[in-house]
Amino acid sequence: MSKFKIITQFLKDFSFESPNVPDLFFKQDGNGQAKLEINIDIQIKGADNNVFMVDLITKVHSKLEEGDKTVFLIESTYSGLVQLEEEKDEEAKKRTLLIDVPTMLFPSVRALITRMTSESGMPPFAMQPVDFEAMYEQKKAQQSADKPANK
Repeated sequence: MSKFKIITQFLKDFSFESPNVPDLFFKQDGNGQAKLEINIDIQIKGADNNVFMVDLITKVHSKLEEGDKTVFLIESTYSGLVQLEEEKDEEAKKRTLLIDVPTMLFPSVRALITRMTSESGMPPFAMQPVDFEAMYEQKKAQQSADKPANK
């Protein structure tokens, strides 16, 4: 892991939609179970002096299984401006920016989503912790599998 410090972290973009309220509140008996789709992406933008912007992009979509009606849709971009120490090892730099920094940013995203669902009148939704290392390894393995073999 490369040494780093987070200069600042901030909410860059946030959207909450609940297009089927108040109908969902009035018809609670026949709504059925809700299913969740959670997508997380990380984007990195480099700048001078080993300063990077790490965007943790989260999308949480709750829909009813019956009728496919949206309960809520949350999209957020939570960012950290990060100063890395000089690092020659590109893999160590990638792992820091794609694993360590998002791990530090995630609790704020989780708290925002929990608060927003609670404030909306929905039951509070607390995201489970994310294993950013497993996510990184999975993406890396997928990229290796997608590359054509050199002959």
